Amino acid sequence: MEKHRQRSIHPNFVWSPSSLASFTSPTTTSSLPLSSVYGPSMLPTLNLTGDVLLVEHVSHRFQKVGPGDVVLVRSPLDPTKMVTKRIVGMEGDQINFLPDPSITDICRTIMVPKGHIWIQGDNMHASCDSRHYGPVPYGLVQGKLFFRVWPPSGFGSFDQ
Repeated sequence: MEKHRQRSIHPNFVWSPSSLASFTSPTTTSSLPLSSVYGPSMLPTLNLTGDVLLVEHVSHRFQKVGPGDVVLVRSPLDPTKMVTKRIVGMEGDQINFLPDPSITDICRTIMVPKGHIWIQGDNMHASCDSRHYGPVPYGLVQGKLFFRVWPPSGFGSFDQ
């Protein structure tokens, strides 16, 4: 499972090992935190040794994320941890998936229930995702990855 580091030291400021200053105006304060993500579950999209990504925390609040987006999600198995996965399906979608591709090639089908999404890692052989714990409540989505800061070779808009 990939690991994610991010700490909050104040409700309006997010600090991580590599942090981005908060933007403040007289009426609102928002932060665009950098998140370090590493592990095998999102290979080849994200590097095994780590990527530093800019995560925005607004789109999901207006239901502006969907299939293909890579999102930061509070783990349904351990709410103290965050996972980074790709949205494969939204509520009402019918999803065909391999429960464990290393054991069988028999597909299963599930209908994503109302208020839920289906998430999967890009590396199906090394990802604990909806194939293991089922549809995820939409409310667990914490943000959408949109800009890669590190490594320098991948610097720029996050391509999905």
